[in-house]
Amino acid sequence: MGTGLLVAVVVGSGIQATDLSHDVGVQLLANSLATVFGLGVLITVFGPVSGAHFNPVVTLAAWFTQRRTPGGLTLRDVTAYVPAQIAGAVGGAVLADAMFDEPLAKFSTHDRSAGHLWLGEVVATAGLILLVFGLDRVGRAALAPAAVASYIGAAYWFTSSTSFANPAVTIGRAFTDTFAGIAPASVAPFIAAQLLGLVLGLGIVAVVYGPQAAPARREISIPGGEPDPVSS
Repeated sequence: MGTGLLVAVVVGSGIQATDLSHDVGVQLLANSLATVFGLGVLITVFGPVSGAHFNPVVTLAAWFTQRRTPGGLTLRDVTAYVPAQIAGAVGGAVLADAMFDEPLAKFSTHDRSAGHLWLGEVVATAGLILLVFGLDRVGRAALAPAAVASYIGAAYWFTSSTSFANPAVTIGRAFTDTFAGIAPASVAPFIAAQLLGLVLGLGIVAVVYGPQAAPARREISIPGGEPDPVSS
């Protein structure tokens, strides 16, 4: 639901913007503002439910960093989350098209195949990973709704690709031939750039914040038994 509603916000606001103005700058401003507000609300609403996992690169990064942590995200979680994110993204694009009486599930003709756009996706995704996991490392994850939404809004403007930074959203946006769409042939290179950004982002987190400390071990007393060492 989270990824689906996010794509509905992105695509729907893009359609509305092109209906209301012929100025591309105004269209992008409207699209980015709607995304900022919508993303902030969605993270706030779904964060307590699923950790606001709307993005496969964030999910993969969480699994990689938590794979040896008791209670952390497991590979089984990843194999459930990622298909749900993709299905939600496609559904969100179809929903937005339906709300604005656009053809349903029509593949986009908006070609986005260029090296500078791929570089923009690497930068956008690496910055997102740095933000999400940097906040967690300094104990400020509660700021994520405002911080992540603000970053994506800024990245709409400072990256050449307008900051997709999300493989599921990229796939979903291929199913709408509107302002926010991306041609199917452009999807795979965008996702490759996002995965590269994921790796670079985690590397930057390690450099900036140092290696992640292993979970501390403590002992708890079990009534009628010996102290049991557990990870805090």
